[in-house]
Amino acid sequence: MSQSIDYYFSLPSPWAYIGHKPFMDLVKTYHLKVNYKPVFLGELFAETGGLPLGKRHPVRQRYRFLELQRWREKRGLDFKLQPKNWPFDGRLADGVVIAAVEAGLYPDAFLRKAYAAVWEGEQNLADPAVLARLADEAGLPGQQLVARSPAAEISEIYEQNQKDAQAGDVFGSPAYVLNGEVFWGQDRIDLLGDALKSGRAAFKQP
Repeated sequence: MSQSIDYYFSLPSPWAYIGHKPFMDLVKTYHLKVNYKPVFLGELFAETGGLPLGKRHPVRQRYRFLELQRWREKRGLDFKLQPKNWPFDGRLADGVVIAAVEAGLYPDAFLRKAYAAVWEGEQNLADPAVLARLADEAGLPGQQLVARSPAAEISEIYEQNQKDAQAGDVFGSPAYVLNGEVFWGQDRIDLLGDALKSGRAAFKQP
């Protein structure tokens, strides 16, 4: 039986974008079942002591730009550090992912296109037409998923993901939770790979 892993993220997150492909490479290698769990980062930060980017100290904001450039080179990506149409409200885009999963559809192709659309193409993922087109290009029913995204049932799942994140000690995007062990940040993917390769028991809090 394949292992299951919880994947917490939000589409406005540059780090989720940077880490998505290498994470999905691990998913393929180890035949993982992914539980896609989009979360509202503003609320998650507020509940766990984090700050939104604009409220962080300038030193931290400047260092973020260094890290983005380092990882852009490391991952072989070509993206804008300050794309237009970012930041944006991720609720509609995140909801499309939830709606796809709810419908029994696989959202990976949409996520790849959506992340690239923001960071490489500088497109507006708060625009329903953009989301519908990207979903269509990924082989999903774009109009249907975009229409479903604002539904109360999708909002309930979004909120439950938030509760699950906090209960599981998740505080940022992306986070990968394997057997209850949190790997926060795309720069922990190698450590996640090590855990999968070794098959070790999950490390626990003291």
